[in-house]
Amino acid sequence: MVREVDKSTVDAAAWKEAVAREAVIRKLTSTDRPGRSDVLRACRELGLRRTRLYELLKAYRERPVTSSLLNRVRGTRPGVRRLPQDAEAVVAEALQGFYETRQKPSVSELQREVGRLCRVRGVTAPGWHALRARINAIDPAELTKARDGAKAARDRFRAVPGEYVAESAYEVVQIDHTLVDVIVVDRASRQPLQRPWLTLAIDVASRMVAGFYLTLEPPSTTSVALAIQNLVLPKHAYLARLGVEGEWSAAGLPDAIHVDNGKDFCSRALQRGAEEYGIALIHRPVATPHYGGHIERLIGTMMGAVHLLPGTTFSDIEARGDYDSLANSAMTLDELERWLALEILRYHAVRHGSLGIPPSAAWGEAVARRASPLRQPYDLEAFTRDFLPSVERIVRRSGVHLNGLRYWDDVLSVWAGRVDRPLRVAYDPRDLSKVFLRGPDDDWRPLRFANICRPPITLWELRRAQATLKERGLKLVDEQLVFDTIERQRALVEEASRRTKEVRRLLERRERALDGAASCALPGALEGEATSIGDDPPIDFSKIELFPVEEWS
Repeated sequence: MVREVDKSTVDAAAWKEAVAREAVIRKLTSTDRPGRSDVLRACRELGLRRTRLYELLKAYRERPVTSSLLNRVRGTRPGVRRLPQDAEAVVAEALQGFYETRQKPSVSELQREVGRLCRVRGVTAPGWHALRARINAIDPAELTKARDGAKAARDRFRAVPGEYVAESAYEVVQIDHTLVDVIVVDRASRQPLQRPWLTLAIDVASRMVAGFYLTLEPPSTTSVALAIQNLVLPKHAYLARLGVEGEWSAAGLPDAIHVDNGKDFCSRALQRGAEEYGIALIHRPVATPHYGGHIERLIGTMMGAVHLLPGTTFSDIEARGDYDSLANSAMTLDELERWLALEILRYHAVRHGSLGIPPSAAWGEAVARRASPLRQPYDLEAFTRDFLPSVERIVRRSGVHLNGLRYWDDVLSVWAGRVDRPLRVAYDPRDLSKVFLRGPDDDWRPLRFANICRPPITLWELRRAQATLKERGLKLVDEQLVFDTIERQRALVEEASRRTKEVRRLLERRERALDGAASCALPGALEGEATSIGDDPPIDFSKIELFPVEEWS
């Protein structure tokens, strides 16, 4: 069994090489027995011997992800610096003040400058290979900008994809966010809350809606991750959960995802997660909205349909006129999500103006034009986890600390004090009661709150509580105080939920986030956990036989 590799610690050059290998080897594995000419062609493209290529083919068949094609290098773990701290400081100074300049000195000249600085300061000078390694660790775009200018960096590194035309299904999928033109109400009192955010994905070839995600939270990496999960996974279970009957065929790993340059689309986790599954992440050139024309038109179509709903804000003030959006709002976020799913199914069955046929029919033709079948994640649990935000944490004797909260599992008692490097921790911002730790053996394990009596909370609830404590001038070291603050805030929100719109919005966000996290729980959750038992049903006293009772005065 091949172990997983922590993608976040892989050297950029090694990862780039693995991405190039994945594109070639995926084609070879699409057939059961590739021909000799195909193997030789792949060896020439990748510069590999046949024996090494067969090793990579075997590794990719066991785990069809990019990280399985990385070279397994023995020795010091990548990223570990072995120079003394004072030597590292000299090298960093020389790189910034001497090497990263428009004079563009060579590595040999850099070595002489580092040697001079080391002699002045009485420090042992590092070797040529150590300097070369630190130069390779610099972002090539930033290095080009410093040595050749901003224009040269843009010309060399900026993506210029031109007009996007896709012939086959999931060749290119576009994703973008929009603020929905309707005000939703809370579930408890049906009072107005706010306009929700919608993340939409469209298959360029067939114009099928590939997936979507609806939330009260502003766009974030979590929104993008959940939208990608929706576009990749089969939709039958999702539609069944919504209570919607219909066929939504779009599913599978896309060849490329096209996005804009928003912060939520530029995270390292999204980039590495996409590359892990052979998905090219293409960013739209700055100030060129026409490059995202397909998704923009889909958003316009969906918002045009939304304008017929009660509580719509229309597209502008002039179109709204004297219509009172707040007074007419009537749909909860759950109802709007169900309505959107139905609207998408209707959209799939209607003739598309550009295609001349419905998107559902175009999808079948686009699938038939694919050179290889649509791929599915080989491990759904790993796929779901790969798109969650993650950080590195040291395992302490008291457990794992994240966002000021403490997590524990019995397995940590074996690692505490014995593992001296940080371990990767993935978490779902919608439910912080459970995180996932990548152990030193590369296996993922769920961790719960160290205090199992703690209730599930969302990340925004935690930050709001911490901000409240900070305003009061208290240090954020008392976990009990944080949870007490959250509980008091929840009680205040629930008490006032019928009186003010803002607190109703906070309550709805919390319940929505926790409900969403529970419905999308990873398959690797703790086994053997006790199932919660609901409240006893109310007693119908009309069906209970009553006996006569004597009354004494």
